[in-house]
Amino acid sequence: MGVGFWEGDWYSMGMKQAITQYVMVILLVVGAYFLGVYKTKTEYLEKGVPNQVAQVAGETTAAQTTPTTVDLDKIKEKFDGKHITFGDKNAKTIIAEVSDPSCPYCHIAAGLHPELNNTSTQFKMVKDGGTYIAPVPEIKKMVDAGQASFIFFYAPGHGAGEVGTQALYCAYDQGKFWEAHDKLMTKAGYDLLNDVVKNDIAQSSKVVTLMGNSLDSAKLQSCLDSGKYAGQPTEDTAFVQSLGFGATPTFFVNDKVVEGAQPWSALEAAL
Repeated sequence: MGVGFWEGDWYSMGMKQAITQYVMVILLVVGAYFLGVYKTKTEYLEKGVPNQVAQVAGETTAAQTTPTTVDLDKIKEKFDGKHITFGDKNAKTIIAEVSDPSCPYCHIAAGLHPELNNTSTQFKMVKDGGTYIAPVPEIKKMVDAGQASFIFFYAPGHGAGEVGTQALYCAYDQGKFWEAHDKLMTKAGYDLLNDVVKNDIAQSSKVVTLMGNSLDSAKLQSCLDSGKYAGQPTEDTAFVQSLGFGATPTFFVNDKVVEGAQPWSALEAAL
């Protein structure tokens, strides 16, 4: 009877150990799965982000606690015929965007790259069943309605948008800024700038091809080849940094600052 008792006890202990090990294996597998999902999302959103930018709120993804201010007079000075502007510098409302066409959060704010927006419920757009309203299309609506003036500046938030920015300036010369902007802010534009062009002006023909029939391809290529706006990304960056900013996207609503891919409501509150 004593022997049977010990045999049963050892059997019971063995079963408990086996069950414990089995549960631990399951937990490890499940944990690894969710870690992999998180890692994939993070890498997709921050692929190639320079450390100094990633530290600025990860290219600033969320709301800042207290809006800072910017010198509006300095922004008005850039309505000088040498920058991408819409409307008059004396308008009641002036909205400036600091952006990088290679930056994932700039794409999120543009609302034309659902593959990025849908990586987080925070950025899932209303049309896809979420609550996020991308601010850039709403800004354009105000500009088109004559309710606001607009100016665009480049800053290297993600580091691969210089050729894209030159293309935006060249497109602006044709009166086609928004058409070029909307092409670059798609998944195709994001992949092209980050994986193929990588600031190499020798790859500019691929950017021209991306534009399709949205503007005059020959004029765009000629403008890019001429180097007319080769120094513009550096000039824009220096100006933005002189104001004390550099993260992308950043929006200036008159003298108020809204940093990050915040929803349109955050900009509305600053109007």
